Amino acid sequence: MSTHAPVQAWRLRPAVPEDVEAIAELRAVVMRPDLERLGRYDEHRVRQRLRDGYEPGQTEIVELDGAFSGCVALRPHESDGWWLESFYLTPELQGRGIGTEVLAGLLARTDAERAPVRLQVLQGSAARRLYERHGFTTEHEDPVDVYMVRLPRTWPLAAASAEGFSFPSRTPRSRPTPRR
Repeated sequence: MSTHAPVQAWRLRPAVPEDVEAIAELRAVVMRPDLERLGRYDEHRVRQRLRDGYEPGQTEIVELDGAFSGCVALRPHESDGWWLESFYLTPELQGRGIGTEVLAGLLARTDAERAPVRLQVLQGSAARRLYERHGFTTEHEDPVDVYMVRLPRTWPLAAASAEGFSFPSRTPRSRPTPRR
């Protein structure tokens, strides 16, 4: 449990192409401990994989008091539902409730669509606990990644809870490449 007070002044905004370097750098910082633990950290590769797959139209930027503080991408899954990726918050904001609020809003929207959400998380990552608290379960895993799914839930306020969250258009896309 965090000892930090919750942060309230955050918002999501659509990503733009110029956000790519800030996101790539944040990705490297956030993923470094887990990738090093797994023996897979490469300072160039961790950034380049983000650059190679970055799609601003499917990415939202988390801002706190107008400053870049994180991001989340939600892409159409190849078979059904959505693929959640590139969900990063600056280390100083982790554990303060922002990730929970962002994820809850996204899931309310996918629930309103009755669409499943899939993701992958590194083995041993603390982020897995966040996803499990929100109903994600393991589909399969390998020595590096855990692939998770959350089936849609329905409740009367699902659509209302999703207010303010935008989604990319549903254009066909090949299965996401793991982003280590």
